Amino acid sequence: MQEDVKQEEMKEEIKQEKPKKKLNKKQEELEKALLEAEENKRKWYAVTAEYENYRRRTQNQSAQRYQEGRNDVVSALFPIGDNLERALSACADESTKQGLDMVLKSFKKVLEGEGVEEINPLGETFNADTMEAIMAMPAGEGEESGVVKQVYVKGYKKGDKVLRYAQVIVTQ
Repeated sequence: MQEDVKQEEMKEEIKQEKPKKKLNKKQEELEKALLEAEENKRKWYAVTAEYENYRRRTQNQSAQRYQEGRNDVVSALFPIGDNLERALSACADESTKQGLDMVLKSFKKVLEGEGVEEINPLGETFNADTMEAIMAMPAGEGEESGVVKQVYVKGYKKGDKVLRYAQVIVTQ
């Protein structure tokens, strides 16, 4: 009889352990699923942030390329302005001179509309950031060394970016 009681007690213990094992297994599965969900959420945040950075970067690159393209087109117009100025200075006929002056003013207005400024450094100290020295002349009496004596070709800049360096003759 005692053996029967012991067997009964053992059967009871086994019955109680089975639900605990099932419960533990389900709890482990739940915890595993929660960890997996948290990992997926973290990955989603990372991918979202990466995509947002990519979108901003490509948008900035696109705007920069567009601006550089506009600058290239404007730079191609600089020789036209130079030729208009040469024609204006060489012209003897007054009505032709007025016409050339109007066209030159219109050209300068277009440049101004694009935010382009002239670099005309006559009489200024040489600055390699905006000028290119093409020749050096000996300084005359009372003249300082390193001063722009003559501007051969005007330069142009847009903001801080130099589109064309001014070509100058500098005193030595």
